[in-house]
Amino acid sequence: MTGENDATRGFSAQERAAMKERAAELKVEAKRSKSAQKAAAEEADLLAKIEQMPDGDREIAQRVHAIVTTVAPDLSPKLYYGQPGYARNGKVVVFFRSGQMDKERYSTFGVSTQATLDEDSGFWPTSYALIDPTEQAWVQLGDIVRRAAGTQQP
Repeated sequence: MTGENDATRGFSAQERAAMKERAAELKVEAKRSKSAQKAAAEEADLLAKIEQMPDGDREIAQRVHAIVTTVAPDLSPKLYYGQPGYARNGKVVVFFRSGQMDKERYSTFGVSTQATLDEDSGFWPTSYALIDPTEQAWVQLGDIVRRAAGTQQP
């Protein structure tokens, strides 16, 4: 297959690395006991990953973490394809992707199919670009997390 680029041959090196990282995460999860110790260890892993992020994305990820843990405390922090995710019953509901780590133009905040965002219109976004968010954007992100988690507003 000479002359073909990586895109035509399947997964990119970055995608393969993310899949390997996710497989390693699942192995670590399987070894941990189902207890508060597991939850604390998963949050520690997530916070360590955030600390490894490049400047800019690290601060955004820290703010996302603070918002999610405040407005949806029932969601459990855990790594999701090597980046921060927040789960209910082990299934990720919302997540953050570092644009710099993914070699993308911007970072993203996303919701999974586990999110309770079903709207009357039958149409809603599943990810949001994060480039130097304003305070209004952070408030909107908090609302999205609240709705995605099915948490009532205080």
